Amino acid sequence: MGEEEIDRRKDKLHRKSRIDARTRERLPALPALARSVAEHRKEATAFLQITRAARPGQIVTLGQTTATRIASARGTPDTVWVHDPVTGRRRNLSHEEDHAFWSWAIVEVLRATGVRVEDLLEINHHSLVQYRLPTTGEIVPLLQILPSKTDAERLLVVSPDLAEVLSAIISRVRRRSGALPLVAAYDGGERTWSPPAPLLFQRRIGTEDRAITPGTVRKLLTNAVNRSGLATAVTGEPLHYTPHDFRRMFITDAIVNGLPPHIAQVIAGHRDINVTLGYKAVYPEETITAHLAFLARRRSLRPGEEYRTPTDTEWDEFLGHFERRKVSTGTCARAFATPCIHEHACIRCSMLWPDPDQRDRLVEIRDNLHARIAEAEREGWIGEIEGLQVSLAGANDKLAQITKSATSTPVVDLGIPAPREQA
Repeated sequence: MGEEEIDRRKDKLHRKSRIDARTRERLPALPALARSVAEHRKEATAFLQITRAARPGQIVTLGQTTATRIASARGTPDTVWVHDPVTGRRRNLSHEEDHAFWSWAIVEVLRATGVRVEDLLEINHHSLVQYRLPTTGEIVPLLQILPSKTDAERLLVVSPDLAEVLSAIISRVRRRSGALPLVAAYDGGERTWSPPAPLLFQRRIGTEDRAITPGTVRKLLTNAVNRSGLATAVTGEPLHYTPHDFRRMFITDAIVNGLPPHIAQVIAGHRDINVTLGYKAVYPEETITAHLAFLARRRSLRPGEEYRTPTDTEWDEFLGHFERRKVSTGTCARAFATPCIHEHACIRCSMLWPDPDQRDRLVEIRDNLHARIAEAEREGWIGEIEGLQVSLAGANDKLAQITKSATSTPVVDLGIPAPREQA
């Protein structure tokens, strides 16, 4: 091995170490960032609404914030301006609310999908598709990611939280007629303009609808992180997130929580599983070696004809997986052909999507757990208490999810086209 090759290998290892450290530092802070952008969006929206209802010259107060409504400039009747007595400057509340909304939308979609920034900005109204199970009629919502870096499209299952974010974006962008404006986007890599499309990530600039650019995404992320006050634990310097940081965190979090690397590879759109493992921070070397050896053994034992179009029996088995997802308290969201990591203890599992209609059942389970914990403490069954407390925490989490969904934004028709009936 030559000296040049050794230097390149060292540089690659050092770069991987720096990226892993960056991911380890930012992943624990991600929930705090998500809460910060959600709270900022809520406050900006509330302040804009009460100020819009006020007259010019009227003082408006929301929490600790006080401002005076001033008349809008000529030609911008929909823009809301106020005078800030603290800074002595004018504030464009419409502009602030727009930034707050898109900061929230960008953070939520990136952390829920792990897509590249160019994939994010190419999501349009036609990207939302659905698949109806022929036996039960259950609709499985999917998000189509168009070909970009790897020139291969892929489909992602839309979780309830992601569906809520997408519905909010569509409601904001949609015109009164129900259609989304058609806008063209500039591809900096290809140096071409895309055909006009109903992109989800578009904004109203003056009297024109424009696609959001990668530069705008990075600027909004930077401002959102600075506003959150997140800092590094060692130096205390402000954290900095890039769109690609969310991709690394998504893959790391998925594999840490039990998603097989080869499934993460498909979701991320990587052609090589080594690329996916490279995104995973602090993945033990012996685990990587063992998993790759397992894949090599499995592929060597399987005949080549297995990599073919599935038979009707295999397809029925695949569809049966979605039918068997239904449990007493909701729906299991684990991927096809993956084992249950909690041995069917659904209350503890983060993959369970609770059914709001089963709230009473969950309340009964929670109350029963309280009674069992009290009995274990009374009888001195120390070994039972810890397991029961884990189940209790899971039950409380599922009830909190139901409460959140019940108090969230009303249901919005996404306008997903229905599948065509085959002749």
